[in-house]
Amino acid sequence: MAATRISRTMARRIVLKTHLLDGRTRMPAGKEGVARTIESLGYVQIDTIAVIERAHHVALWTRRPDYEPGMLDGLQAKDRRVFEYWSRALFYLPMSDFRYFLPRMKRFEDPYSRWEKDRLGKYGHMMKPALEALRRSGPASSRELAEKLGTGKTSDDMRKPTKSALELLHLRGEVLVAERKNFHRVYDLTERILPPGIDTSFPTDAEVGRYCILRALGTYGLATEAEIRQFSHAAKRESITAALRELVEGGEVVPVGLEGESNSDNYALAGTLLASRGLRPARPAVRLLSPFDSLVIQRDRVKRLFDFDYTLECYIPPARRKVGYFVHPILFGEELVGRLDPKADRKSKTLLVQSLRLEPGFDPGEVFLRALAERVREFARFNACERVKIVKTSPANFKKRLERSLSDQ
Repeated sequence: MAATRISRTMARRIVLKTHLLDGRTRMPAGKEGVARTIESLGYVQIDTIAVIERAHHVALWTRRPDYEPGMLDGLQAKDRRVFEYWSRALFYLPMSDFRYFLPRMKRFEDPYSRWEKDRLGKYGHMMKPALEALRRSGPASSRELAEKLGTGKTSDDMRKPTKSALELLHLRGEVLVAERKNFHRVYDLTERILPPGIDTSFPTDAEVGRYCILRALGTYGLATEAEIRQFSHAAKRESITAALRELVEGGEVVPVGLEGESNSDNYALAGTLLASRGLRPARPAVRLLSPFDSLVIQRDRVKRLFDFDYTLECYIPPARRKVGYFVHPILFGEELVGRLDPKADRKSKTLLVQSLRLEPGFDPGEVFLRALAERVREFARFNACERVKIVKTSPANFKKRLERSLSDQ
């Protein structure tokens, strides 16, 4: 099939629309809207860093102004609309997608990687006792279960065998996370967590390959085959390649060439391209993106599409950091225009903007300034902070302008 060629502006517009970041997507209010947001995105990545609200909460808040962390907790613990599992990383996933992860769960019964074999060798002997204890006693955290089994009364090291056994049981799909309490996982048997009527039929490799492609393109808008493979690790590489070929031949997926690129390695859903004909520009709002947001998680992709070279600097030594520890890209309309390193000082209830750097060549006019000040104020409230302190900005003279705009609101 011949490739459809689109401009880079239209490519960004499509991407922001499918990532629910163009300000034009309408969802129900409250918890139902959060559930549909996750179902539309296909996943929300979980992360442990807590200098501000955790990344999964920020990703949802960025798209849902009425979002509160308790909504996600309720969708997991009560409504069973989402479940946790490892794909490319640890994700909240729509419960309706559960069956497509069964092959990945089954692969852990016959480990092939060094990591899996090592974990099973060290802690596999605790899997059966842990499973039987959950069956007898009901949901439990690793700490609670370790105490019941007599392996964790004094130290974290003593609890490690039980914790690792539960993680292995989770990878194998025999247990799921029933809920989180203070971010600690509470496990229960999978059979007691899955809601009635959920499809648990074992999919073929072709079905999983098709699922991964449709999910990736539904979120990404357009992507290369390599980017599709990185979206989820539920399918084998060869399954995605075969399914992609069939979807293109059937007209459900269309090859796409981008302005300024000599090849046509991108793909999009035919329906996405059809809908793009009437696509309007994204609203000129500011959004702060978690470092684990689906828009920016593939660094080469965001550089290719948005000309934004981004590195999460918490993993490099402080002396080598250019912006800060947990830097959030700043989206303004259809451009990534800067980076902001926030920290919530919970004792003083102050949101610290430890560093804010605008991209070279970006002119921060009054519309942007007001939108940024409004978003930073909202972000402070989301992090239970009552005030904002700007530590430094680049350019340096932007600091006073932002402080003045913050004080005017």
